[in-house]
Amino acid sequence: MFAVTAARFDADNPIAGLDLGERPEPAPEQGWTTVTVKATALNHHDVWSLRGVGLSADRLPMVLGCDAAGLDEDGNPVVVYAVVGDAAGHGGDETLDPRRSLLSERYDGTFAERVAVPRRNLLPKPDALSFEEAACLPTAYLTAYRMLFDAAGIEPGATVLVQGAGGGVATALILLGRAAGYRVWVTSRSEAKRERAVKLGADQAFPAGERLPERVDAVMETVGEATWKHSLRALKPGGTVVVSGATSGPAPSADLTRVFFLQLSVVGSTMGSRDQLGRLMRFCEQTGVRPVIDRVLPLDQARDGFAAMASGELFGKIVFSL
Repeated sequence: MFAVTAARFDADNPIAGLDLGERPEPAPEQGWTTVTVKATALNHHDVWSLRGVGLSADRLPMVLGCDAAGLDEDGNPVVVYAVVGDAAGHGGDETLDPRRSLLSERYDGTFAERVAVPRRNLLPKPDALSFEEAACLPTAYLTAYRMLFDAAGIEPGATVLVQGAGGGVATALILLGRAAGYRVWVTSRSEAKRERAVKLGADQAFPAGERLPERVDAVMETVGEATWKHSLRALKPGGTVVVSGATSGPAPSADLTRVFFLQLSVVGSTMGSRDQLGRLMRFCEQTGVRPVIDRVLPLDQARDGFAAMASGELFGKIVFSL
């Protein structure tokens, strides 16, 4: 079968490690099954994997990709939940299992004609969502769902700042937050991305690091070092910053004096549970929210999609179709 794999690591030029070509068919172990992939979405995780982050050399070559929508062995439309872990021992939340992994870390991922996954990781695809739309949900949109509706601890009507408009998670935060009744502000270095964010439903957009008209109830942080200082300064006393990524670096100054003096909360958030993915899909059905797709490419043009993500030349999700 045709697949896109990480063949080698290159921290400076990650795309050099991509290999597009034939791979063996998946052989599901007990309790697993095979999905015929119809659409699969690109994430920053895939680019980081090519840099050797979260993926060890002894597991190469590894089929990349976390997200997919397709057909199960009986021909039923399904969405693949990307986290492989034990939910039963962790309150129904696979992400709390310290031995968890994502597809494409220990097990081959979804950038292939077929992928093997645990049977429990399949959820029925809503008829209202296309395969391309559904494939966007399990990582970026599920991450945004948990950040807003679980980790942040805020109510509709609250003001939320989203750092770094344009990426998949940031775009999802705008759409989900707007639909749920939050006042959503965003930042970006790009004027074009700020304008696009407002058209999507953000109430206001500001240049990165600019002083805000007032402090916010919560900050959604995926950028890391480049925006951390601004995130803390943007919060009201008692506010919360929810962290689900650090694309610009993981080690900013903690600014602990500000944290304890203003009684700020710093909450880590990773992906979401299988049950939350089900609720996210129902939320999309009920509200009409649909993922923003930057472009759809055939899987054999995956190199172009990786190049766009690595350069930041995108707004929304890049989807590969099969």
